[in-house]
Amino acid sequence: HLVESGGGLVQAGGSLRLSCAASDIVFSIYTMGWYRQTPGKQRELVASIGGDYYSNYADSVEGRFTISRDNGKNTVYLQMNDLKPEDTAVYYCTRLTNTGPDYWGQGTQVTVSS
Repeated sequence: HLVESGGGLVQAGGSLRLSCAASDIVFSIYTMGWYRQTPGKQRELVASIGGDYYSNYADSVEGRFTISRDNGKNTVYLQMNDLKPEDTAVYYCTRLTNTGPDYWGQGTQVTVSS
């Protein structure tokens, strides 16, 4: 239902753009989010964007990451700039409901080298 792409290895200060394509689920009216997880830590909500395009960001990425969506393509994006080693994680795309995420992608690895 959700398939991420765009992860990889980048040097600190570099950029990556993650994409998440949705299929067989209602997309346009739902809030979509990006979580990330590192070993031994809970998943962290990095950014979310509502069906009205209102977005929210974690303090740790505010000003560096930008979430966007294309409802015509059922796709949500995460543009990540000025990446830091602490951004290294597996990034997951989710569909968010009032009770939390109901669909998850398989995850895409982002590794930032110092």
